[in-house]
Amino acid sequence: MKSSTIIGWRQDEEAHWVAVLSCGHTQHHRHQPPWQSRAWVLDPEQRRAKIGQPFACGWCAQGADSANLGN
Repeated sequence: MKSSTIIGWRQDEEAHWVAVLSCGHTQHHRHQPPWQSRAWVLDPEQRRAKIGQPFACGWCAQGADSANLGN
């Protein structure tokens, strides 16, 4: 799987956090216990700490082009 880095964060229309990746793709990081437990995403400091970290982009692994994704 191709590795990108997290270059920033934004929120979607439902206020879920979305990682913006260096490859041009995006990835949701939801905290919805018990299915998805990512309490760190709610903390601004912990989100900032993830910027610059490697991230295995599933879209890149599938050969997806950023231009044909709805980001």
